[in-house]
Amino acid sequence: MTDMKTSDDTTEQLSADLVGDRVTPDELLKSANVLVVDDSRLMRLGLIRALNALGVEMITEAGNGQEALDKIRERSFDVMLLDVEMPVMSGIDLLLAMKREPELGRTPVIVISSAEMIETAVKCIEAGAEDYLPKTFNPTLLRARVLSSVEKKRLRDIDAKRVVQLQTEKNRLEQTQARLQEELDGAAAYVRSIFPAPTEKPVKIDWFYETTTELGGDAFGYHWIDADHLAMYLLDVCGHGVGPALLSVTAINQIRAGAVPGVDQRDPGAVLGALNNIYLMEKQNDLYFTLWYGVYHAPSRMLRHASGGHPAALLVHNQAGQAVGQRVVEAGMIIGAIDDMSYVTGSIEIPVGAQLFVPCDGCYEINSTAGKELTYGDFENFVTQHASEPDVLEKLFRWAQTENGSPSLPDDFSIVRFQF
Repeated sequence: MTDMKTSDDTTEQLSADLVGDRVTPDELLKSANVLVVDDSRLMRLGLIRALNALGVEMITEAGNGQEALDKIRERSFDVMLLDVEMPVMSGIDLLLAMKREPELGRTPVIVISSAEMIETAVKCIEAGAEDYLPKTFNPTLLRARVLSSVEKKRLRDIDAKRVVQLQTEKNRLEQTQARLQEELDGAAAYVRSIFPAPTEKPVKIDWFYETTTELGGDAFGYHWIDADHLAMYLLDVCGHGVGPALLSVTAINQIRAGAVPGVDQRDPGAVLGALNNIYLMEKQNDLYFTLWYGVYHAPSRMLRHASGGHPAALLVHNQAGQAVGQRVVEAGMIIGAIDDMSYVTGSIEIPVGAQLFVPCDGCYEINSTAGKELTYGDFENFVTQHASEPDVLEKLFRWAQTENGSPSLPDDFSIVRFQF
């Protein structure tokens, strides 16, 4: 008996510790909502008196298992004191019914049984009851059992609320993610929509574009400034995501609209100089971009070009029956680094039948599975070798994926081909 009392004292102290300093065991018992289930009116009255003596004020009665089941479906109780042998529905049948309804199973049940019904009480515990008390119970033991069960119920209620809150937050997060994904998909579709369609004549033009994330920082375009001059351009904003995508779209739309103020759109160096002052990093959240810009004069077959920190374009043409590659670039500072930068305009004659490839650095800046970093020379060799093939741009992309050892490349991949 002494050991039992010590265990009960420990249980009470643990309950007090769990609920914290603001709620004492006495306060917890006072706020407890208890259901007493017994077919004997006298037994119910005895339990109610014992509970009142412990400070329990909210007590509900039920004369059999079915009545108790109806009551716990209507409202929540902190603990149920349950007789085993009852008409209509026994205690064990009630426990099995509660087990079939998980929401009801959170109510702790203390089985009240006579000594000769101990085996049945054990079966009740196996069916889900929390604890057992003999009908000739000790008030201290009753207090410990009720207090422990009430605490378990409160903790279960807290856990249940947390589960609901977590599920609510998860649902809200999933909805937010779905909305953001929808917006990103819409933004990505818009970026693609501003790229001009491939053409067949007077210059055949096609392109390949794949971002490493939903929104990339690459953009390109081409348009006829007038009947004789074809502008062609590809820019690459540092980074990926919404910010770089917004900057790339803004800049490419300005170029495409011929809305770079104060310069002749047919002068590549002047265009880059003006764009550099418009898109200074200090005004663009430290974002900058590289740009290759060319203007092809169809009557003379001359291409004027300038570069702002961008990789060279590659001119592939036939020489003595063999395809050769020629880099087309004039070195220049990235766009937006320093104001009032000047950019050199170079020029080159385009042979009949030649092809001009304008890439971004994502076409070759790859750490290959062989353990080396690919260079522009690797890109140049592959393109020159396969330039005559209609699907060379897609083959270049597959080659980059193979060298990378993964379908997902480390940077955006964009390239435009002009066939003269």
